[in-house]
Amino acid sequence: MPADDIKAIAIITARGGSKRIPRKNIRDFCGKPILAYSIRAAIESGLFHTVMVSTDDEEIAGIAQEYGADVPFMRSSENSGDLATTEDVLLEVLDRYEALGQAFDIVCNLYPTAPFITVRRLKEAYDLLLSEACNAVFPVVQFSFPPQRGLFLENGYTVPMDPGDYMKRSQDLKPVYHDSGQFYFFKAENFRKTGSTVDGAKPLVIDEMEVQDIDTLTDWKLAEMKYRMMG
Repeated sequence: MPADDIKAIAIITARGGSKRIPRKNIRDFCGKPILAYSIRAAIESGLFHTVMVSTDDEEIAGIAQEYGADVPFMRSSENSGDLATTEDVLLEVLDRYEALGQAFDIVCNLYPTAPFITVRRLKEAYDLLLSEACNAVFPVVQFSFPPQRGLFLENGYTVPMDPGDYMKRSQDLKPVYHDSGQFYFFKAENFRKTGSTVDGAKPLVIDEMEVQDIDTLTDWKLAEMKYRMMG
């Protein structure tokens, strides 16, 4: 468990609506609802006083509780629509807990569709947040192909995004990273001040094999293949 003087909460945001992959947050992934993987990693890490799921959906709430997460209240209608931001949802959760007499110092927002989250990476991020002069930590991964050598398509022709970089060797280009889309650790006080989960963030660099964006059914199949390979 975390130190008694540091209160940490894991918030898994799992709205019921999903247009590209219906019921995405509870769709079966290698034998379990995909939401279960984030819950399991958060609980098994031992870092959090509370692991909760914020949802507007009764079925999701039931599955979350089945796998050990708390659902002490349902998400408000104001924060259940397409225009609600993740930051709005997180602030609502923190406010609701404070109304119940519970305040938290550290927050971890986990994606519900991130089966590659591991206990080890959560602990690394938590330790980094506490040991460094930063407000947040989240995992990033290097682009497998240098984005500086990207191409635009104009009038049926290819046009280098950056002609100066296009002819350079990959090893001569500065590495570029992107958000892995898995989780965000941040200090609650700074989040309330800035409204940002990544303000003053340090990176936790992870391997490409630990990451798979899941926005389409093809992505889903690739993620299952990769997960089985890693197992």
